[in-house]
Amino acid sequence: MSDEYKVAILGAGIGGLGMAARLRMEGETSFVILEKADAIGGTWRENTYPGAACDVQSHLYWYAFDDEQPNWSRLYGQQPEIRANIDSFVERHGLAEHIRLDAEVSRATWDDAGGAWVIETVSGEQIRAELFIGAWGQLNRPSFKGIPGRESFRGEAFHSAQWRHDVDLTGKRVAVVGNGASAVQIVPEIAEQVASLTVFQRSANYHVPRMDRPYDPEELRTFSDPARLRESREAFYAEHESWVGAMQLESNPVLDEFYRIARELLDTQVPDPVLREKLWPDYPLGCKRVLVADTYYPALMRDDVELVTDRIAEVVPEGIRTQDGTVHEFDVVVFATGFETLSFLGSLEITGRDGRSLRDIWQDGAHAYLGITVNGFPNFFLLYGPNTNLGHNSIILMLECQYDYVLQALRAREAHSAVALDVRADAMQRYNDQLQEQLRSTAFAGGCNSWYKTAEGHITNNWSGSVDDYRQATRQLQVEDYEMLQSATA
Repeated sequence: MSDEYKVAILGAGIGGLGMAARLRMEGETSFVILEKADAIGGTWRENTYPGAACDVQSHLYWYAFDDEQPNWSRLYGQQPEIRANIDSFVERHGLAEHIRLDAEVSRATWDDAGGAWVIETVSGEQIRAELFIGAWGQLNRPSFKGIPGRESFRGEAFHSAQWRHDVDLTGKRVAVVGNGASAVQIVPEIAEQVASLTVFQRSANYHVPRMDRPYDPEELRTFSDPARLRESREAFYAEHESWVGAMQLESNPVLDEFYRIARELLDTQVPDPVLREKLWPDYPLGCKRVLVADTYYPALMRDDVELVTDRIAEVVPEGIRTQDGTVHEFDVVVFATGFETLSFLGSLEITGRDGRSLRDIWQDGAHAYLGITVNGFPNFFLLYGPNTNLGHNSIILMLECQYDYVLQALRAREAHSAVALDVRADAMQRYNDQLQEQLRSTAFAGGCNSWYKTAEGHITNNWSGSVDDYRQATRQLQVEDYEMLQSATA
């Protein structure tokens, strides 16, 4: 016996909860949200490290369709406030009754005969759903970058996304392995607490100013007017959209200005020319994530903070041995080493028509039509799927385009009295050929190793243009690009 729904959503993070709210707003209540953890929130549940915050302004980091916008306390939302706003959103939109916690999905199989998805959880539950929506995100499987010997360390060690709040860092010798988006928030927060801090850098990142601050009482009163809050959001949106030129390889005024700003921030905050040289990247701006941070460079200026650029050879019982043979001794090691991003699936197995395995189809790099649908997988829709990540704007803007597209698909299915929609192979191939051609001129194709692309250089994660470009691409579902399955076995 299995539970049956019209829609099953995998993931109770920002993406899945927004989709669920849009379904309810359309009058659809036959849906379930399957969440592997014991609480909602996605990345904002998991990342509770010191200083965890969004790197997009708070007014832009929320759903435009939500009539009751959060009363953000500061320019950039911090993790506790974001998490609280997510909880409030779930309550206001009546989503709690649709959520199943501790319901990790292990397998989803398209039933050709029954015309539905059969979804199995690790605990043995089985759910049947006409539509299956994957909202598991791109950044939720911690990676340790293949660093050997971690199990031999005698002290405490953990990933930044699995922060050990029971480990007191006061007076400890601490290592932070990594210098990306999480590390630049963690390092300034713990530098004053620890006895010494060593940051291990594999390659430098470009930094641009953050200028975060609390909103003053007058601003908060101003933003209580929905029209003024909308003006603020639209201004941030326009500003970020103007930055898309910084994600291009070819020189242009926007890119040149970003280089100038990044260099000025480094020169102003780091007086030591030797350290400046270590902190200035040797690859095109945008090839890796541009970091929005004001306090990281100053933290490195402290006498008790050291930057190590020698490659890590292994973790040893005493600490970390670098390739020059030096053993750096520590009490605590924090791995701010990012996430496994290229498989998109983790341990999940998805099987489509005629027994097709999504893992096999994606073995050379994840790809989808508009980042949303995959040929051979009827009624399967992805949120924040392949090639929908951004380097210049808020991902929620992309998600909202995808919500609209999924709702269009639901209406098209009903209008054609179809059991299911399946994107045509030629349409998906044509789309991805054009997309990869466009991506060749972007910074994401530059000469660096990043989580945006495979070792062979296939860009799997990022979108090639602006949000406006994606909004236009997804504005109208092209029915001719889909096969309408008129019966379960068609």
